[in-house]
Amino acid sequence: MRALKITLALAGLFWVNVASGQHARLGIGTPAAPDQIRGWDIDVRPDGLGLPPGTGTVEKGERIYAEQCAACHGEKGQNPAKGFDQLAGGRGTLATPRPVRTIGSNWPYATTVFDYVRRAMPFPSPQSLTPDEVYSVVAYLLYINDIVPRETVLNAQTLPKVRMPNADGFIPDGRPDAEDMKCTRDCQ
Repeated sequence: MRALKITLALAGLFWVNVASGQHARLGIGTPAAPDQIRGWDIDVRPDGLGLPPGTGTVEKGERIYAEQCAACHGEKGQNPAKGFDQLAGGRGTLATPRPVRTIGSNWPYATTVFDYVRRAMPFPSPQSLTPDEVYSVVAYLLYINDIVPRETVLNAQTLPKVRMPNADGFIPDGRPDAEDMKCTRDCQ
């Protein structure tokens, strides 16, 4: 048994050494330059940190949605093509046997909608929309979910202030590695 433990320990040390020396030993890869990182560092936090400059309106978003989104997600976010998500409606259904998870019924932050549309949409050409176009599409999506009025103008200052219907529908993460999210009272 002692020989097995020693063998496993030596094998572990060997693999750690091999893994840590891959770059130097194989001569592959290069460190990413700041410009390269900046091009992919496009995430947006729930508090709005990371939102780019730009402005969007419901009216402009309605036109872009009709051209870029409706074929997959349906007119006004309803009746999507097979395999695509419904984007509007569903409010009040999450606790039912047939929940309808949409932007208006399930998403906790409007900034998350921006983040997802910016990096993943439209389906055939993700990241092809300008920041103004993304703000506009998000304004339209929030409008068809009865979250914002038609005259809404979204930008990096106004979007984080949008209160989503299900903002309180998520529970804090109590895992030990999520220190800031630990439940502090009435936890089960």
